[in-house]
Amino acid sequence: MARLDKPIGIYLLLWPSLIGLLLSSIDNQLAFSNLLIVIIGAILVRSCGCVINDISDYKFDRLVDRTKDRPLANGELSLLEGWIFFIILGGLSLSLLLLTPVLTQIISLCFAILILVYPLSKRFFKLPQLILGITFGAGSLIAYSLQSSEVNISIFILYLGILLWIISFDTIYAMEDVGDDMIIGINSTPLAWGENSIYYSKLLQLLFYISILLVLIIEEFRLFIIIAQVIAFVIFEIKVNVLLKNKDYLKAFKLNHWLGFSIMISFIIQLTIN
Repeated sequence: MARLDKPIGIYLLLWPSLIGLLLSSIDNQLAFSNLLIVIIGAILVRSCGCVINDISDYKFDRLVDRTKDRPLANGELSLLEGWIFFIILGGLSLSLLLLTPVLTQIISLCFAILILVYPLSKRFFKLPQLILGITFGAGSLIAYSLQSSEVNISIFILYLGILLWIISFDTIYAMEDVGDDMIIGINSTPLAWGENSIYYSKLLQLLFYISILLVLIIEEFRLFIIIAQVIAFVIFEIKVNVLLKNKDYLKAFKLNHWLGFSIMISFIIQLTIN
């Protein structure tokens, strides 16, 4: 249920969180303990998200080819066992949270509520990917607050950009199931946007690029790092466009992991130089 055998979700939560932590480290010493908290936290939170999603959607999952073999959907695990597993993961997450500053605890608990809301939002909200973006984009804010309580425009630009990025790549991911979602009555951005889904996804992706470049400029990154990051964006777009033309939406979605990784590397290089 935690889908640890499919780490793409962990990467897509971890890289933005690490970027938030690295942003806070530009003016503060990066603590190894905080690095461990972010890594372990990303694994636990993503696992919690997967489990509560399976609990919420197990009846729907039975009707979709991609998800019909999940443990709750196929009856391998009972609903009670699913809830027990979720409570264990939630308890571990809260235990980890006790090691963090009060500000981090407050931010984390506020966004934790949305982890429960997101699976249900697909039933009543036309754009559930927005809830997903708000929720899991918060990893950058939470990680940033581990080392800094300073109100910094860069972290808000970063969070907004990551939010838009998550909506963008999860829209592509949801296009895999658009036919099934339509039949069983689950909402998604591809259903709401129809034929314009890829266009809107690309627009959000462009705004994400702009937000990252703004952060790099505001934080006075070296010019060669900014140029290298632009090149990484261009390479990503070339590769993802080929996949989208072939309607290989799952591979296009997974490619975003490398995009997030490239941004994290840019921050690491800048911190190393400093």
